[in-house]
Amino acid sequence: MATTNAKSPERSTPLAELTGRAFGAIPPTALVLLGIVSVQLGSALAKHLFSEVGSFGTVALRLFFAAAVLLLTWRPSLRMNRRTWTVILAYGVTLGLMNLCFYLSLSRIPLGIAVTVEFLGPLGVALLGSRRWLDAFWALLAAGGVILLMEGRGDLNLTGLLFALAAGACWGLYILVGAALGRHTTEGNGLALGMAVAALMTVPVGLSDSGTALFHPWILLAGLGVALLSSVIPYSLDLEALRRIPPRVFGILMSLEPAMAALIGLVVLGESLRWSQWVAVICVVAASAGASRASP
Repeated sequence: MATTNAKSPERSTPLAELTGRAFGAIPPTALVLLGIVSVQLGSALAKHLFSEVGSFGTVALRLFFAAAVLLLTWRPSLRMNRRTWTVILAYGVTLGLMNLCFYLSLSRIPLGIAVTVEFLGPLGVALLGSRRWLDAFWALLAAGGVILLMEGRGDLNLTGLLFALAAGACWGLYILVGAALGRHTTEGNGLALGMAVAALMTVPVGLSDSGTALFHPWILLAGLGVALLSSVIPYSLDLEALRRIPPRVFGILMSLEPAMAALIGLVVLGESLRWSQWVAVICVVAASAGASRASP
C-alpha cells in the first residue's frame, strides 16, 4: 500500500522553526491571553470592512490570506490516506461555516454579544454527557445569561442572534473535529490544509457577492490584517499553548473571551452594552470557566 501515514515525521520550514522558538520564550498563559486579544482585534477590524465588501467578502479575504500564510509556513504534504483527508475536509467545511455565520452575526449585533452567544457552543461541548449537579448549575447560569441578553436586547437584531447561535453550534463541532484533526496530522499541517479547504469554499461566494471591490489595495491590506489577527496569530498561539498547559487550564483562560470581546467592542468600536448585558456576559464567562475547571 502506497498511502503515507499522516503521523510520519515531516521537516519543518525555517519560518516554522523560528516561530516555534519565538513562542517558546513566552509563558503559555500569556500566549492564550495574547491570542484572545488578537482574535477580538481582528473581529473589530473585520467589522470595518463590512460596509465595503460585506460579510461574505470579509470571510473570503480572511480565509484566503490565512490559508496562504499557513501553507507557506508549514508546506504540508498532500500524501495522506483517505481517512485523514476526510477529517481535513470536515474541519475545513466546519471552519468556513463557523466564520461565515459569525461574520453574518457581527454585521448585525455588537461584538461582545455575538461572541457571548457564540461561546455557548464550546460550553455545550464542555458539559456534553455530564451528570454532575455542579455542571447542571453551570448550564443554568449560562442559560440565565442568555435570558438576560434577550431581556435587555432592546433593538438587537434577532437574525444576528440566530447567526451567533449557528456560529456557536459550528464552534462546538469545530472542537470535536479539531480533536480528530490533531490525532491524524502533525504540527500545523492539518490546520493549513483545513484552512485551505475553508478558503476554497468561501472565496467563490465572496467574489460573487463583492466583485472587484475585493481587489482594491487597501481592502486587500485590511483583509491580510484580519487574517493575521483573527486566524494565523491566535491559532498558532493556541497550538503552542496547548502543548505546554493542560486543556482544562486552557479552557478556563479561553473563558475570558466574551468579556474581552465586549471590552474591545467598547474601546475600539464604541459599542456600549447595557448593565444587564454586562451581567449576561459575566454569567457566560463564569459558567464556561466553571465547566472548564471541573472537566477532566
